Formats: sequence, structure tokens, C-alpha cells
Amino acid sequence: MSPVNMPVDVPAVTDDTFEREVLGRDGPVLLYFWAQWCPSCRMVAPVISRIAEERAGSLTVRRINADENPLTTRNQQVMSLPTLMLFLDGRPALTLVGARSRARLLSEVDAALEG
Repeated sequence: MSPVNMPVDVPAVTDDTFEREVLGRDGPVLLYFWAQWCPSCRMVAPVISRIAEERAGSLTVRRINADENPLTTRNQQVMSLPTLMLFLDGRPALTLVGARSRARLLSEVDAALEG
């Protein structure tokens, strides 16, 4: 099931594909943990979609349904939704919890990429 208000198709990751699609991917990966029941997830979904479209050449964006993929959610210690994790070289470099504006999210991601 796709997140509500996700206008651009952001590819989904599962417990089975997490290692390949996130940890094994070259370049930075922004992973969006969401759930269908989460109102804040619905607010941030269009922001994630827009960033995926704008940064297609420099940032891989993926989504994962936390309810349907409990192994990855637990292993990444995701306790609240939405959670966004930036992975660099297969390691978490930034974890953001809660909805954010596009400008704030990009500012935080860019600061982590520069650091």
C-alpha cells in the first residue's frame, strides 16, 4: 500500500531488500519510515516525494512501511513515525523524527552530507 499523498513513486524497501537497497547502495540514501495510520506521515509524504524528484541524481530516496517491515524498523531502533534516516556508506549518519518542512529537512540533510 502506498503512502497517502505520495505523488511521485518513491521506491519501497522491505525487510528482504533493505540491505541491498540501502546499506549496499553507492551514495547517500534517505530512508523514510512511515505507516498508513500515521497523520504526520501523510503530512511529510509530499515533501519526501518532492525531494526524491529534485535530488534524483545525488540522493537516493526510499520508503519503508514500518508496520509491514518490523525487522528493519526494530534493527534501526525506530520508535516513532515518521522517521527519516540518512545512510552514508551503509551506515546511519542522521536520524530525524517527526514531520518537517522541505526547507528544514533539506538543510539538515545537506549539513550531514557536508559534515
